[in-house]
Amino acid sequence: MKKYNVGVMGATGAVGQQMIKVLGERNFPVGELRCLASERSEGKTLNTPFGDVVIQRTCETAFEGLDIVLGASENDIAEAMAPHIKTAGAVFVDNSSAFRLCDDVPLVVPEINPEDVEWNNGIISNPNCTTIISLVAVNAINQLSKIEAMYASSYQATSGAGAAGPVEMYDQSEAVLKARAAGGEGNSYGADIDPKVFQYQIAYNVIPQIGGFGENLYSSEEMKLQNEGRKIMHLPELKVSCTCVRVPVERSHAVSIDVITEKRLELSEVRAAVEQAQGCRLYDEPNDKIYPMPILTSNQDIVYVGRIRRDLVNENGINLWCCGDQVRKGAATNAVQIAELLIKE
Repeated sequence: MKKYNVGVMGATGAVGQQMIKVLGERNFPVGELRCLASERSEGKTLNTPFGDVVIQRTCETAFEGLDIVLGASENDIAEAMAPHIKTAGAVFVDNSSAFRLCDDVPLVVPEINPEDVEWNNGIISNPNCTTIISLVAVNAINQLSKIEAMYASSYQATSGAGAAGPVEMYDQSEAVLKARAAGGEGNSYGADIDPKVFQYQIAYNVIPQIGGFGENLYSSEEMKLQNEGRKIMHLPELKVSCTCVRVPVERSHAVSIDVITEKRLELSEVRAAVEQAQGCRLYDEPNDKIYPMPILTSNQDIVYVGRIRRDLVNENGINLWCCGDQVRKGAATNAVQIAELLIKE
């Protein structure tokens, strides 16, 4: 089998580390693995499924000889390095939001629009994590009848804010428990809480803001499901009203979705379609307390779908609840799947 030289940009971060792990798990035919990071990490050694790799500094000349670069860096780095990746002749599969809505850049979820990889011009974007999880869950419904609109509320894990998110949650939780044991009063029992990752205390709390608010009072995170969903599903008129909430969960995002379709669907056909859908697991026996939860869906790549029921307001509406690991399927695994499409082509 032909081998491919693969670079991982942002290799020391949570998503970069997961990309390397997934490359090994899926037996991607890696010739050379080049781990790229900031100057602070240059010269350190990473233990990978492909052997020990010395980290190189991300710079304009770091991409020579590579076939594919998986990006797990911030927007500014992705934008600065993209021209040099293309000049080196590699294809850039980027997890940042820098290029997602560019007309000349495919935005791909392999279970939904794999064909869009074919028209890439050297850059392919990985969608937002909540977008990936949500669209994998509803794509089978769209195959039965075109989705016209969605109402969604996401319950997003602390690790979605990076490795420091869960650390802050657990530290705050410990501080609150100690303050409570000491007889403190109030919701935080007098604990000294100094949030740094999140706007407010996240332990024993939920925060209804992820991203900055726009003129329409929706946050940047909330608009992604509509804007990216239109491009991925080829539904330019899709309307989405979304609320994104940060919750005190370590890993795996959950999303409540009300799907409004062009025609009325029967619950039996929706369940059958979801059960057969690529990347999905139908997990829907509510009377037996069987429904998706973050604790069930972490550290794997399948989106669990359950609580499927008819909308009581709109006769063409179907309600569902889905959960998926936002670090894996919502980021790293989706990027590696795109790379698999590239070598298949």
